[in-house]
Amino acid sequence: MSQFRVALTADFYEAGQLRYRDIGLDLLRDSPAHELISLAAHRSPIEADQLAGVNGVIVLSPRITAHSLSAAHDLLAIGRFGVGFDSVDVAACTAADVLLYITVGAVDHSVAEATVGWLLAMTHHVRTKDQLVRSGEWDARSRYMGSELRDRTLGIVGFGGIGRAVLQMLGGFRMQPPLVFDPFVSAEAIAAVGGRQVSLEELLAKSDFVSLHCPLNDQTRNLIGARELALLKPTAYLINTARGGIVNEDALFAALQENHLAGAALDCFEQEPLMGPTRWAEFDNVLLAPHSIAWTNELFRDIGRAACQGMLDLAGGIRPRGIVNPEVLERPGFLAKWQRLRQ
Repeated sequence: MSQFRVALTADFYEAGQLRYRDIGLDLLRDSPAHELISLAAHRSPIEADQLAGVNGVIVLSPRITAHSLSAAHDLLAIGRFGVGFDSVDVAACTAADVLLYITVGAVDHSVAEATVGWLLAMTHHVRTKDQLVRSGEWDARSRYMGSELRDRTLGIVGFGGIGRAVLQMLGGFRMQPPLVFDPFVSAEAIAAVGGRQVSLEELLAKSDFVSLHCPLNDQTRNLIGARELALLKPTAYLINTARGGIVNEDALFAALQENHLAGAALDCFEQEPLMGPTRWAEFDNVLLAPHSIAWTNELFRDIGRAACQGMLDLAGGIRPRGIVNPEVLERPGFLAKWQRLRQ
């Protein structure tokens, strides 16, 4: 029986070598049933010819459209390297009898840790105080008194694995019970882990920090706009480690210009990548990262293992974790393809 061919997108590599220390590829390399290859060129969206003869593809950043899948007759599954999938046309995947799965759970600890790090960095003016020393302005330190997390309130928008991990990680900081907005999670489930379910409006009005951990979709696009930002306290901070587009950037920029917020931390933007000077650089109270604040060697190892395990499961006839379009499992075209590719 032929091997199950798994391709990695070209952005995992630089000059023919992996960019990252460990992305779990030993799981596939040690499997005689799998052949591991890389796409020759980085294209976004992925071109149709790149997926010819491929049975599975693990995708870092390129977009996947209906055109990408138009000639992918042997493609059984797409594994997203992470938990966001707004870059993939899910309906097109289902129509093409292609399973889409994400690495659910693999990112929770790293993103939560990065979120807590940003909370501390903002409240203690880490960026500004670093600059005071570098520029010889030692005596200006009295103008930048920080504040603790103790007794303050965190609002969590989106209560999946990451939001839960943030709540758990902050347990030792003696904060107030967190407020949670997530219409898909029951009040009882939130209360069971120490949070309180509220409306988005109440969360924004009462929180000292608002941390976004929801996916980007039609319901969450521009979820935080001018009306919502106006509800925040002038002493509040906004943290976005989720997706650009959830926050209306023009509205946020205006709120910061008007000193309506104490600050913000942004890991993602409406248009990525940002390859030139950015308007956000004018704010000393805004922390920025190139959609990588949570990137660690441990994160990429855990995501990679989860993505590779999904391909192992599929080749063995096992349903993988994190399926985004489970309806494809009932489609005759997918089932016939899966039966043919099982080892």
